[in-house]
Amino acid sequence: MNDSNGAAHSSAAYDSTIGIQAETVHNSNVYFVHHDASPQEKFRVGVQLLEDGIASRAREMISDAIAHGYHHAEVRFHWVLAMLSGRTHHDLSPEELQQLRKASMLVRTYAEGQWKQALRVTFDLLAALGTASGATGPVLKELQELPSRQRDAILRHLDLMLTGGLKDELWAETLERAEAERFGNSRDRRVWAYFELPPIGARAVIPRLDTTAAAAAQTALPQRVALFAVSSVTLVTLAWIAHPAQAVFESLVALGAGHTAARFGIQWWGREPRPDPVAGSPAPQPHSPAPPPGFTRSVQNRFDHYFSVRRPHGFTTDAWLAHTAEVRSKLAAEIADLYRESRISVDRVNWLIRYLAEETRDRYAKGTLVDGHPQDSTPIRTKALTVASLAVLAVAALSALGTAASGATQQRPLWAFLALLGAAWSGHAAAQLWVKLRRERQRLAREAREYQEELAARENAYQRWKSFLDATRPTEQEMETWLTCDKTAFVDEALRHHRLTWRDLITHTILVAPARPYKRARVQGGSWRYSQYIIQLFLFTREGIREVSAELKFSDSTLKNEQRSNYRFDALSSVQVTQNADVGYDLELVLTNGPARKIRVKDADAHQLAPDENAREILEISLSASGLTHTFRLLEGIAADGKDWVERHSSDDLTSFQSFS
Repeated sequence: MNDSNGAAHSSAAYDSTIGIQAETVHNSNVYFVHHDASPQEKFRVGVQLLEDGIASRAREMISDAIAHGYHHAEVRFHWVLAMLSGRTHHDLSPEELQQLRKASMLVRTYAEGQWKQALRVTFDLLAALGTASGATGPVLKELQELPSRQRDAILRHLDLMLTGGLKDELWAETLERAEAERFGNSRDRRVWAYFELPPIGARAVIPRLDTTAAAAAQTALPQRVALFAVSSVTLVTLAWIAHPAQAVFESLVALGAGHTAARFGIQWWGREPRPDPVAGSPAPQPHSPAPPPGFTRSVQNRFDHYFSVRRPHGFTTDAWLAHTAEVRSKLAAEIADLYRESRISVDRVNWLIRYLAEETRDRYAKGTLVDGHPQDSTPIRTKALTVASLAVLAVAALSALGTAASGATQQRPLWAFLALLGAAWSGHAAAQLWVKLRRERQRLAREAREYQEELAARENAYQRWKSFLDATRPTEQEMETWLTCDKTAFVDEALRHHRLTWRDLITHTILVAPARPYKRARVQGGSWRYSQYIIQLFLFTREGIREVSAELKFSDSTLKNEQRSNYRFDALSSVQVTQNADVGYDLELVLTNGPARKIRVKDADAHQLAPDENAREILEISLSASGLTHTFRLLEGIAADGKDWVERHSSDDLTSFQSFS
């Protein structure tokens, strides 16, 4: 791909506002330091920041620890690394150079040990920069004799500082270490977890009481019971007056039959009706209206996806989706209603949708998909006893009516009939209301039990997923190590392609920027990390600038869309950084023989700042981690003065460093 095409492609990609798939800030107190923290704690956090690639804040923390009296060889060693990490001598201010010189004279005051030796070797390396290869032999031997922890730290953090013949001598070891660590710690199986949005907690539908119907039934039931009691007593009284002995017999038979009918009838009619089937319905027709846009549609799409990949054996995707159409629709509506909140991404409930798809598959395998709570049918004996008891009750009531009507008074048959009619109507109405209330209580009890069971199951699924994410998610140090190894491998490939050695280079710089579409994430207080990067490498030689760029897929370290270009120093017309609070930061390169090229270095943070975070501090951390600070200073100087700027900013000042051991 030629430069013009590449420039056009970059401009189109980075000026666009689409392409961010997900972004999150992981809760972490790893960088949190209380205002009255001890110098030891500040130093510990400073070392952690340095290992995680946040050198600017590491310098502040370790300097603060030193200022408060925490001062020995290990502290000073990490302070020097923080001062030099990701920087070259061009980036050091006169004040910082003076601080480093003073620090070099303090080496002899420290107690002997591996940290003092590492500090001595660091300053000897600085003093050896720019010298002939033969003069670097002693210091390289000292470097090789250091413990691996100190040696690896020096090579990593002085990567941009070391150059020329000295870098040539160390490059083989640096490259070997990068190749060994590049895919270590199961990188390809863990990187995805860093960018995964934190799951939202488990929820389930809370049972709701049908207050209107229940209140009406509770109000009417006492009235029906009272009418039944008055009517029954009236009928029994009239029968007693006419024939006491026969009335007693009829009353006892009626009471026994009524008790038996109530006992077995409640087992028949009092149980909650069997739920309607929710599966096996035909799939929605193609002309069915599309779901509403936004969160609900996203939830339905995720249900379709997970049901299609989590299906029982023997089902094709289309067959399973058709078989569970109503189940999916019901579950999707439930989840959309439970989690319909502002700024809630469907990615945060993926774990629950996935769990529900697996649960549906398992229920089908167990045969409980149609009715998750199967009920036994009412035994024939219960039905027979209920019918027989009601028949006996009816006969007893009619017999009591005949007994009461046999009296001498002419109005007695009318009162007896009205009493029987009132007892029959009110008894039937009271029984219906009682059964209705009992069913409602059973429904509430069942749904409350199901709610607790479902919520507990979902909570267990949530905890399993969250624990898995926490165990899988790489640490900041691992992410930084992998990115550093990728950059090392990229530089080596560029050197091989152009057939260059470090002796051929004046200096170099690397810029890493987000490549859309991407996912991004960071820990609180840390810099943004991306699932896809654009790596921009500038190699400065005596003849001019070699520029190499490529898109990096961070999960497996694969490169694509590699582009190369070469131009003289005087071809770099200007370089500037443009800032837009709503968009981000762009680095714009203008060449005399081509169009301006805009590189999106950082997107806007938008709402992704924690309440206790400082926006300017996070901005400086992210820009420093991208390499923009060093790259911009270098390119700006060359755009202004060409190669003369590089030669004027030589490393001669570093030769004055010595450890005074």
